[in-house]
Amino acid sequence: MKTRFLTVGLIAALMVPGVAAAQTRGEVRDSRQDVREEQRELRQAKRYGDRGDVREERRDVRDARQELREDKRDWRQDRRYSNYRAPFKYQSFRVGSTLRSNYYAPAYRPAWDSRWGVPRAGRNLTYVRHYNDLLLVNARNGRVVKVYRNHFNWRR
Repeated sequence: MKTRFLTVGLIAALMVPGVAAAQTRGEVRDSRQDVREEQRELRQAKRYGDRGDVREERRDVRDARQELREDKRDWRQDRRYSNYRAPFKYQSFRVGSTLRSNYYAPAYRPAWDSRWGVPRAGRNLTYVRHYNDLLLVNARNGRVVKVYRNHFNWRR
């Protein structure tokens, strides 16, 4: 009986960080939607309203943009990938380079995240983090398909 409660507690504790990150990403999406709605209302106030309506809608747009900035700042401060260091020296890779298998081992394959601004990896392709660079690598032969230089540098 005690082990069941312990197991349930551990599962719940492990799920909390993932839920928190998803909420932050959802907050940014919702804030962008709020800004668009407020801008639409401002356009309508300019078209059909008086000066008081326009002033009020401008204030609402400003507040929505401020909320979006705060949500983006919270989102960027997510430090899951900020203290990354590989056990080997930095090397600048180019498209067509071939990586040794230890460079694209599963430990250096972060899960794809929509925050990166890159498309999902295709079949037999994987993203590999090499210091601040993000490499798109063919998982079968280790050949670099695309290089995103200093991709993680903006997070500092």
